[in-house]
Amino acid sequence: MLNDRLKTALLAIASLGLISGAGLWMAGLPEPAALAWSAGVVPVLAALVIEIIRSLAQGRVGLDIVAALSMSAALVFGEALAAAVVALMYSGGTFLESFAEGRARREMRDLLSRVARTATRHRDGRLEEVALDAIVPGDLLLIRQGDVAPVDGALESAQAMLDQSALTGEAMPVRLERGMDVMSGATNAGEAFDLRATRAASESTYAGIVRLVEAAQKSRAPMARLADRYSLLFLGVTVALATGAWWFTGDPIRAVAVLVVATPCPLILAVPVALVAGMSRAAHFGVLIKGAQALEAMARTRTLIFDKTGTLTDGRPKIVAVTSTGDLSEEDILYFAASLDQGSKHPVAQAVVAASQARGIVLPVPKNVVETPGEGVTGIVDGRSVVVGGTGFIAAQTGTPLDLKPLAPGAVVVSLAVDASPAGWIEMADTLRSGTTELLSELRRNGVARLLLATGDRHAVADAVTEGLGLDAVHADLTPDQKVLLVLSERKHGPVMMVGDGVNDAPALAAADVGVAMGARGAAASAETADVVLLVDDLGRLLPGLVIARGARLIAWQSVIAGIGLSVAGMFAAAFGYLTPVQGALLQEVIDVAVILNALRALRIEP
Repeated sequence: MLNDRLKTALLAIASLGLISGAGLWMAGLPEPAALAWSAGVVPVLAALVIEIIRSLAQGRVGLDIVAALSMSAALVFGEALAAAVVALMYSGGTFLESFAEGRARREMRDLLSRVARTATRHRDGRLEEVALDAIVPGDLLLIRQGDVAPVDGALESAQAMLDQSALTGEAMPVRLERGMDVMSGATNAGEAFDLRATRAASESTYAGIVRLVEAAQKSRAPMARLADRYSLLFLGVTVALATGAWWFTGDPIRAVAVLVVATPCPLILAVPVALVAGMSRAAHFGVLIKGAQALEAMARTRTLIFDKTGTLTDGRPKIVAVTSTGDLSEEDILYFAASLDQGSKHPVAQAVVAASQARGIVLPVPKNVVETPGEGVTGIVDGRSVVVGGTGFIAAQTGTPLDLKPLAPGAVVVSLAVDASPAGWIEMADTLRSGTTELLSELRRNGVARLLLATGDRHAVADAVTEGLGLDAVHADLTPDQKVLLVLSERKHGPVMMVGDGVNDAPALAAADVGVAMGARGAAASAETADVVLLVDDLGRLLPGLVIARGARLIAWQSVIAGIGLSVAGMFAAAFGYLTPVQGALLQEVIDVAVILNALRALRIEP
């Protein structure tokens, strides 16, 4: 394809040639005017011919051939003004089409930026910072709080708390014991720990995800322009009509007039205008569509695959139940637990604090806080001894086990003891987003035939979360490459849209016909890999985005049909001698304005 700078230069040359030629003609200098018009046409025609040759070498035939024929014929038979008008409209159309892709994604910049550049390695009783390439299996690494594991390895410390949501989609941090495997890309959510490298950085999990994204992006075939789909038929009709007009009348100018009227400027212009207008309209609703091809793919979607954590669910643990085993009320349990949890950096502790503050509970500053990483916290709140943590930690501190009722799959329990006595517990879970059921029903009403879930979480959790949603299939325990395979297998039902928010979703987003990322809180990698980003953390924005995409595509098709119809009528008028080449070019201008005005209706689509 022509690069953006060349397209801009060609538009400037064509405009300058047409304007300067018009000035010379009005000054009574027809021959210099013709030269000026021709000078503006030749560079555009040369670039067009080169592009046509490249397309033919790749097995693609487009309507650009008609534009090349009309400009060439007009120059050969002395109709330089007609050629200049066609050159201006063609270069303007390609420039506008380039603008439609101008907001394309920056290729995986943030995905790659997440990869650690250095690591802290134990060596001869001291610590040293080394490049990732210097790490070999067997090296002992220090992973500090907040660090991302740079390579796959085995845990050398007694335990570690890891946030693996970017890899597995699981919202809750997991606790690993000595000797368990640690995946590269996981974030240390607890105290610092030692990691024994088992793989080189280039062979580790996170590097594999990067390679999957690259491979998926390269394997996806580019979508042909909407205007090119019937190019062979239109090209055949145009050439046949022009040849017939010349053959039966012996007048080559009639053939030139037919070719000029047939120049597919309304298609080259109106289609990208409608799609760009649709992109602009979608942005008003918090839906960033990264190109005209992405919008068209979105409009044709038949299958929609959702990730679970952070997509169908909020991705953050929420309080679903508070149970008291003594005299304390539910608010008292939250008061004591959240007050003490202010002294912990654990994600669940912070979720308890946030939920309590959201309920308007004023929390005092705890005293004598002591945290046992991965177990719980002890301290003093309002002069009373308080313990918060897992049920085992509470039992060890009080000598009294808690009698918990059965929990929902994927739920986490935060237990509380006050003055050495169990007081109750808080049940937390990653809950379904509000309005999800209604959203899925609306998506089906708007033409999405299949709705599926694809998650790296356990089957029991996935089934519990999606119960009653009426999904066509639920796929759990999936690795990133298995998500890609699911996307590819679903293409037999039609174009596939994938919605996700984590790094583990990035390969599937790249493999789908259109990938949608939850951009507000989702991983930067998925946002840049995706074709569409929901700028607001609201899955419901997917619906107006889909409606606008389909509306814009419909308007684009209307412009195609109207443009082709009017062009064909003009071609027959030219063939019968009712239009000269210049008149044909001017008629084509009128057709251009009409279809572009129609295309701009996409700016007023109401979801």
